[in-house]
Amino acid sequence: MSDTPSIPESESEPEPDPEHVREASGAPAEEPQDAVPPARTPAEAAVARGAAPPPRTKAASVSPGATWGTHQRPPSVFDGITAADAAPVRTATLVAALAAGVLSALLLADGVAVNLLIVAVPLALAAYFAAQAAGRLPRGWTLAWAAGGLALLAVPALRDADWPSFLAVAAAFGLGSLALHGARRWPGVLLNPLGLVGAVGPGTVWAWRGLRARAGGPRGSLAPIVRAVAVAIVLLLVFGGLFAAADSTFAELLGSLLPDSDLSDGPLRFLLFALGVIGAVAAAYTAAAPLRWDRIEVKPGRARGRVEWALPLVVLNLLFAVFNVIQLAVLFGGYKAALKDGLTYSEYARQGFWQLLFATLLTLAVIAVALRWSPRDGQRDRTLVRAVLGTLCVMTLIVVASALRRMQMYVDAYGLTRLRISVTAMELWLGLVIVLIMAAGVWGARWLPRAVIASAAGGVLVFGLVSPDGMVAEQNVQRYLDTKKFDVYYVSGLSADAVPALDKLPEPVRSCALAPLMQSLGEDEAPWYAMSYGESRARSIIAERPLREGVDCYDLDVIDTGTDRSEY
Repeated sequence: MSDTPSIPESESEPEPDPEHVREASGAPAEEPQDAVPPARTPAEAAVARGAAPPPRTKAASVSPGATWGTHQRPPSVFDGITAADAAPVRTATLVAALAAGVLSALLLADGVAVNLLIVAVPLALAAYFAAQAAGRLPRGWTLAWAAGGLALLAVPALRDADWPSFLAVAAAFGLGSLALHGARRWPGVLLNPLGLVGAVGPGTVWAWRGLRARAGGPRGSLAPIVRAVAVAIVLLLVFGGLFAAADSTFAELLGSLLPDSDLSDGPLRFLLFALGVIGAVAAAYTAAAPLRWDRIEVKPGRARGRVEWALPLVVLNLLFAVFNVIQLAVLFGGYKAALKDGLTYSEYARQGFWQLLFATLLTLAVIAVALRWSPRDGQRDRTLVRAVLGTLCVMTLIVVASALRRMQMYVDAYGLTRLRISVTAMELWLGLVIVLIMAAGVWGARWLPRAVIASAAGGVLVFGLVSPDGMVAEQNVQRYLDTKKFDVYYVSGLSADAVPALDKLPEPVRSCALAPLMQSLGEDEAPWYAMSYGESRARSIIAERPLREGVDCYDLDVIDTGTDRSEY
């Protein structure tokens, strides 16, 4: 969001001194009544008596204005990020925050699905109203981050699996904090979620003051609001009950919209109400008075000489080159190159993939450190930095390709699991980050922080939408149809997203795989707002084709899958 222009304090015009105003106007200066003579220091008193001033001690060299026992705080990188005073809270912001709390209490107690997206709407409106009151207008990146966050919240509505949904919700929180703060540099991009968490306390005080100011009672009493809310609730209960008794269709509609609740979940719903209100207030306060994370100045490291900087990296490039020459033989040579020295597919792929993944992560750290201490005296230094680090990036991309090839060999031999698809997605994203770094070396790095965050959020969104549990089930089903090798124990622990693929299995394998999975869902269906599309589809499939009963599944547990039980 863009901020209205403000004049820094150092550049603002100082307040005119009254004495100077009198002198400029020609009016005589007025002596204050009962004026007290200023206190004198020991040195001034000695001079007034005609004596020599006392010798100057080390304590006397303290700067003017300093007091005993105090010292100046050393400068910090966080100086200047403090938010400005927020504009008074608007009524629309308070109403939106209250709506977020009510919806949280009504919808979130039964689970997380499309209800999370519903609650996010009033929360976003509270932030918008607060930013509008503060004079902050939405920019293109602000709208992009907000839209991306809402899109990520669609993953829990579509997928039953918890792990991609958790990643999507966490990424949505990060994008929402970016939209509120408007950061564009690395410190702001990485630290802005802390500002949203830190706004809980100040935002609550800010909203409370606005609520008291609108109470309308004597001395800001909240009694009128409490009475109004109580009367509204009574009216809704009385007339709602009468209308429900008068018309069965209205009663069914009312029953489908309102959640089934009893007194036992009252504390949980009250907690959800408080969290919804506090979260909306924190988002609104952040939108009205965001922390200026982009003002954090991280000074570059001391520039090194060309030989001191380049020699270790050149040696590292040579090591990468030798390793990659060997990997290219495996990359294009197939399995035979991996089976020498008695290694199997599983041993070769499993032993190498994790090392290559960590090597990719370590290379990114090396690039960051090398850029901090790189020589930067002129064009020749810039060319050297681009050549050395560009070569290292190209070598790392070959390492990424080798790691992905090893994982493909492992999956072809022993099937796909959640862990394998997750680390494969991680490795693909790291390769994309390296490509972005190479592009930044050519076109400048100002856009790099936001591009990396956007790629991470996009990867999480795609990962959730493609249904990783569904992909795991589909690959294992196809492998069973081709080789008759199947791990019933593992696939039965997947989420409801795997049901459409597992439904293609022949009996009795189908019932053995689906029976524990459907048992984990339970017989009682969640309300419409707390049920994902994946769960709804799974229940429909089983309703059309019920499972067989009394099937012996013990002989179908693990059949040559090479699955490591530690993975799950």
